[in-house]
Amino acid sequence: MNGMEKDHYFMGLAIEEAQKAAAKGEVPIGAVIVQGDRVIARAHNLRETTRNAVTHAELLTIQQACETLDNWRLEDTKLYVTLEPCPMCAGAILQSRIPHVVYGARDIKAGCVDSLYRLLNDERFNHQCEVTENVLADECGGLLTQFFRDLRKRNKEKRKTQA
Repeated sequence: MNGMEKDHYFMGLAIEEAQKAAAKGEVPIGAVIVQGDRVIARAHNLRETTRNAVTHAELLTIQQACETLDNWRLEDTKLYVTLEPCPMCAGAILQSRIPHVVYGARDIKAGCVDSLYRLLNDERFNHQCEVTENVLADECGGLLTQFFRDLRKRNKEKRKTQA
């Protein structure tokens, strides 16, 4: 597989994680960390399930990868995530020294890789990341669009039955 094919393959695995999140009523965001051609961690959002603000897909995946490698430095890995990371996740990416982040859809409301800020490429930090954006962006964004469309519909029906 060439680089683009690998990116599509591993983003497909992140999309599978996002679908697991959606099935649980979670915002459908999934992440995978790869070392070479081997998946070392994978997770999806669990904020609603855990009632914990920090159980984002990226953070859970970083935690798993650190445990797998028995090291907080993830220097020879690549993170695939279906949505542009938020400020909290971008900070964790920098702190864990992940050298390359690949994401699907942009997040115009909270994205801190390209949309609102460029935290992963800010030379004021002691670590920067290579970034590849828009990998399977339509599929990643479509999951989110459908999830929120369905959520609004359920909430509207719920309000009708309560009235």
